[in-house]
Amino acid sequence: MILITNDDGYQAKGIGVAVELARQFDHVVVVAPDGARSGQSSALSVNMPIVYQTIRKDADVEIYACSGTPVDCVKLAFSGMIPGVERPKMVISGINHGSNSSINVIYSGTMGAAIEGCLYGVPSVGLSICNHDLDADFSHVLEPFRKILADVYQNGLPMGVCLNVNAPKSGEIKGISLCRQARGQWSEEFMASPTPRGYDCYWLTGKFSNVETGTTDTDEYALQNSCVAVCPVHTDMTHYPTIELLAKRYD
Repeated sequence: MILITNDDGYQAKGIGVAVELARQFDHVVVVAPDGARSGQSSALSVNMPIVYQTIRKDADVEIYACSGTPVDCVKLAFSGMIPGVERPKMVISGINHGSNSSINVIYSGTMGAAIEGCLYGVPSVGLSICNHDLDADFSHVLEPFRKILADVYQNGLPMGVCLNVNAPKSGEIKGISLCRQARGQWSEEFMASPTPRGYDCYWLTGKFSNVETGTTDTDEYALQNSCVAVCPVHTDMTHYPTIELLAKRYD
């Protein structure tokens, strides 16, 4: 069985495309949010219960809508609380409408769910396309995404590692690029707007800046050059060189 989730909601076009790709390999179970949950990262619903409803239950595809976050969805799927849903062989999160390259990986609900699957010891992949349109065209990514998913399904991934896969918005795909996360940042992140009661409210916005425009081994470079970017992500966030640095200070 393959578990699919996302952060755009179970109705999103991208998750439907992911289902069509995954059902080529195995029975598919979708446990996804009942609405958009973008930017949730690895958030959990700790102050309220979650519920789910059955949307579809066919021989090869089951779909459940969950009131929680993307990570809640993964945890619920693994909990045994949904009758008949067993431990999956692979977890797919996406296909997300919008890029999750560079620093976006730490904010992304798509990648939060992929990382959660990874924590359960199951090979997990986050899929994204650089297109926010609700009716985005996915035709150019079908073959490279299928190739990546087939490899993970057949061969797995190292323990504690998942894949962050991003594709260009459109056009011919020139290849699959194994790369690292580009260093980048968001700036000018809020826009003030007056309210009828005389005070300002603030809308999260911002502009992304790639600070490594001259390098060729990053996910941002791959996307700019019409390649699908595949970046391995691991759950161990320890920075080992700093342990050595601080050890000298603390002697």
